[in-house]
Amino acid sequence: MYKNVAKLNFPDKFLWGGATAANQIEGAWNVDGKGMTIEDCLPYRNIGVADFTKQFAFDSKELEEAIKSDDELKYPKRHGIDFYHHYKEDIALFAEMGFKVYRMSISWSRIFTNPDDEEPNEKGIKFYEDVFKECRKYGIEPLVTLSHYDPPVALVKKYRGWYSRKTVDLFIKYAQVCFERFGKYVKYWLTFNEVDAMLRHPVTSGGLIEDQFKDVPFEQAIYQAMHHQMIASALAVKLGHKLVPNSKIGCMMTKLLFYPYTCKPEDNMAALLRMRSIYRYVDIQALGKYPRYLIKEIKNKGYHVNMKPEDDKILAEGTVDFISFSYYMSSCMAADTTGLTMSPGNTVNGVKNPYLPASEWGWQTDASGLRYSLIEIYDRYRKPLFIVENGLGAKDELTSDGKIHDKYRMEYLQEHIRAMSDAINVDGVDLIGYTWWGCIDLISESTRQMSKRYGFIYVNLDDQGHGDYRRIKKDSFYYYKKIIASNGNDIGDRKIVCVRMNYSLI
Repeated sequence: MYKNVAKLNFPDKFLWGGATAANQIEGAWNVDGKGMTIEDCLPYRNIGVADFTKQFAFDSKELEEAIKSDDELKYPKRHGIDFYHHYKEDIALFAEMGFKVYRMSISWSRIFTNPDDEEPNEKGIKFYEDVFKECRKYGIEPLVTLSHYDPPVALVKKYRGWYSRKTVDLFIKYAQVCFERFGKYVKYWLTFNEVDAMLRHPVTSGGLIEDQFKDVPFEQAIYQAMHHQMIASALAVKLGHKLVPNSKIGCMMTKLLFYPYTCKPEDNMAALLRMRSIYRYVDIQALGKYPRYLIKEIKNKGYHVNMKPEDDKILAEGTVDFISFSYYMSSCMAADTTGLTMSPGNTVNGVKNPYLPASEWGWQTDASGLRYSLIEIYDRYRKPLFIVENGLGAKDELTSDGKIHDKYRMEYLQEHIRAMSDAINVDGVDLIGYTWWGCIDLISESTRQMSKRYGFIYVNLDDQGHGDYRRIKKDSFYYYKKIIASNGNDIGDRKIVCVRMNYSLI
């Protein structure tokens, strides 16, 4: 259990809230002019926790089969939790918890049915305007991600995703519409979700399907696509500052944390290099140029990335205002993993840490690692930080009396808030907000499961798509409400005891 050092204290205007992504909650995949995204084509995976490498396996044959199919059960992202028709109810529940901020994403394919279209889809624009107005009604600040793992299928088929420089132009056209039409409602923006993730799952992050690349090494294609996203991010930041003068535009990274498995120098070097690789593209977004080690990495692999003469200037002029990140777990690194137990994780695995507990999906929870990460990121960039994803996926049980007693989720939250407070008050980190991932149950990104639940709000839907979509408040709903009302100062001293809907902290 995390041991706090300082008294709990958060800034007066700290942004408490929750986070979701369009592709995991909206549903309505073919409604009101929405185009198909790659997420609409990814099937449900009933796999074990050790098989994480299979989560993102996908080829052109599977894509074509999905395009021809109308099946919403095989492809769960198509129905999501039907936020498209429940957004008023859901935002009212967020407001009841006291949310100051709601992180969400816009689906590119809902704004432009086809990325090549000259004019945007007005019905899609109206939907998001209505969502933002509903947030404003309750005083909730939207934090909007422009691209969250859902490249349009048309982009994949015609341009091979982000491999094409043309995609940069199409993205900026889309971003301009978002800034112009939604700028009066939205102050906080993120360009790309977990921008480093293309290196681990190129299909969802970059629209890259390996069998489409016979003419170039696939890894080189990924580096090229990453460069195009860096250019697109920088151009979007500059454009957003121009069109929305008071805006704050950030980047978003996957904050993976790897400790050395032993004190052997070789294990420490393995951990150092693994951690360094996590930052390679955030370095560009935050500092405005390629780090020398990334240039060396590409060159030493014998790859070439096409760049235009103006690209250096674009990157330098498009640095972000703040750094946001996801944090769920930590792992270990060893120079030699022979005979060691590997631990599944958030799209990547490492050596299992014998000192940490694990969730039902094998993720090793580590609140101290959150403080460690906050210090590490802030010392590196000296920009404000925003935790935009953190949470615990678990199999919740709906009891006979219609309640969900999720003490485990509250304990996880309690410990991570302690770590955040210490990072602010002891370590001097400038942390501006926190959004719990999956504040309402949603379709899991990796396996497309519903049973891996994160939310404070239960959605009555199972992995097979059966259910009535009812929203039910979990015990954690009331706990998080109490935390927000106290600005994080009332989380309890030790453990949480749940008695129906009342809580005593002892």
